[in-house]
Amino acid sequence: MDILSASFDELSQAFRENSIQAFRAKQVWEWLHKHLVLDYADMLNLPKSLREELAEKFPISCCSVKGKQVASDGTVKMLYELPDGDYVECVIMKYKYGNSICVSTEVGCKMGCAFCASTIGGFKRRLTPGEMLSEIYLAQKETCERISHIVLMGMGEPLDNFDNVMRFISLVTDEKGLNISMRNISLSTCGLVPEIRKLMEKHLQLTLSVSLHAPNNEIRNKIMPVNSRYPVEELLDACREYTLKTSRRISFEYSMLSGVNDSDDCARELASKLRGMLCHVNLIPVNEVEGSPFKPSSPERVKKFTEILEKNGINATVRRKLGSDIDASCGQLRLKQKKKGESI
Repeated sequence: MDILSASFDELSQAFRENSIQAFRAKQVWEWLHKHLVLDYADMLNLPKSLREELAEKFPISCCSVKGKQVASDGTVKMLYELPDGDYVECVIMKYKYGNSICVSTEVGCKMGCAFCASTIGGFKRRLTPGEMLSEIYLAQKETCERISHIVLMGMGEPLDNFDNVMRFISLVTDEKGLNISMRNISLSTCGLVPEIRKLMEKHLQLTLSVSLHAPNNEIRNKIMPVNSRYPVEELLDACREYTLKTSRRISFEYSMLSGVNDSDDCARELASKLRGMLCHVNLIPVNEVEGSPFKPSSPERVKKFTEILEKNGINATVRRKLGSDIDASCGQLRLKQKKKGESI
């Protein structure tokens, strides 16, 4: 049993089946999800014999800290090693409203977006709910500060790991655990239309962020292979349906790539296609990635792009650039680890 991925009811049932006293389930749950203790040896109110039994029957599958970088702006980048030797990353960002963590959902990514560091390292596997939780638990222990907001925008495509991500969200919002508000969670997708509709049926009060990055198929086909499966028109139809069904505003992520998608014409076309939708555009000045041919747009170009969107009635903001001095783009630390010759 993957104990860190289990609900409280599942944990209680497993303890009953193994003739472990019922109140021990509550103790273990609180150690894991309230005190963020990921080693039975440190659960000091449990008898030693029980700790040994639990370690044998219910091993805790979680991340361990492999590396840490701290930027001049306070952004923290964590490199985690998984039990099977793979690596993932997360980023802790400080804002006025609290600390936000960017969580990875897969080891690498199979979506192949041309400007993304995660896909350069290749796809290995999906993360379990418990492994995703442990990214947050370890980050909170490392920084000694509470994490209040979650963005599922790290390595991997969250909707490609749909069931595990839904279980993770259920666990991290559990009032018996970290109890993070659903409204403080953002889930990002590159545009998997069937899964967007599947998510829509759950009526979750999270924020759906759609990585659009281009206003038309011609440009998007060049930088995002997923567009050949779900073209811009089909994706935007699903997004309109999502907003109408859930009454939740969609955030469109738009990475500003110099000379690729940042022209005045692109801004006007984007505005025309989003007009009338309950949405917001988040313009992202990208961090440069070693080995990538793409360069970030100039501040002047980003400003002009924003002005055109707003003049055409589209709410747009420019994401504050964080961690540019610590390889902040997800996947960069994993690539460096790979170049060291370690098996990932």
